[in-house]
Amino acid sequence: MKKDKAKLISAMTIFGTIGLVRKYIPCSSALVSFVRGFIGALFLLALRRVKKEKFDTAAIKKNVVKLLASGIALGVNWILLFEAYRYTTISVATICYYMAPVFIILTSPFFFRERITLQKGLCSAIAVCGMVFVSGVTQTGVSGLTGVFYGLGAAVLYAAVVTLNKKMVGLSASDRTILQLAISAIALLPYVLLTDDISALKMDAFSVLMLLVAGVVHTGIAYSLYFGSLRNVPAQTAALFSYIDPTVAVLISALVLKEGITAEAIVGVVMVIGAAMASEIDFKKVKIKEKCGV
Repeated sequence: MKKDKAKLISAMTIFGTIGLVRKYIPCSSALVSFVRGFIGALFLLALRRVKKEKFDTAAIKKNVVKLLASGIALGVNWILLFEAYRYTTISVATICYYMAPVFIILTSPFFFRERITLQKGLCSAIAVCGMVFVSGVTQTGVSGLTGVFYGLGAAVLYAAVVTLNKKMVGLSASDRTILQLAISAIALLPYVLLTDDISALKMDAFSVLMLLVAGVVHTGIAYSLYFGSLRNVPAQTAALFSYIDPTVAVLISALVLKEGITAEAIVGVVMVIGAAMASEIDFKKVKIKEKCGV
């Protein structure tokens, strides 16, 4: 269990640094997203070959439409997130992105016929209010919110990916991830070829290294650690540990890149992350454990 928790913490920490890496890659967001999907898929395929694991072709055929839709959504989601990093700070972009759980909660009655509990409803309302503070709209109005809109757009697409994943039946997380990464790369390739002049691209050795890091470390290794840890880590623990990602991103934004963050934005960050974490906690079980002296 400790080893699996360490893997999960490592994966979330790596995910939290993707914004920093993106800052040093002088390429379009579409090209970075394509490379990330392509290299990530190759890495996981190589790992699977070493482990001598095979794809479940029957399960893949049953879920092919959802796989295609989720793979395309994943690729476009990355583009929007990387654009958010360009137009605003890493902390603001990441917190916007972590509105995805709120979108999932709000749409769950329609897609999963789940009732929105009072706890989740309140947490969603708090997160939305926190998002207003993070965006800075109360001070600047709607001007200068391009990065915020990109981040929220990425959150909507990520919520769509999660929703489609929940709708898939009999498909392992490993199979699903490899195929989604490959599909995202295939879907983005035509767009990259049409919009990017690859021949005119100028990158130094450090930029190339950062691009490879985004593909190998932030996709291949991170996803491998993440899914390798989920087998023995409780779902609630995994959900709570996922907020290491935005916490790391906010710290990097403030301490490493020295990106300015207002007191209002700090309050918003606390509200969004706190509300998201609180929505995952089963307080009834906590009370029972306290009564039992656990």
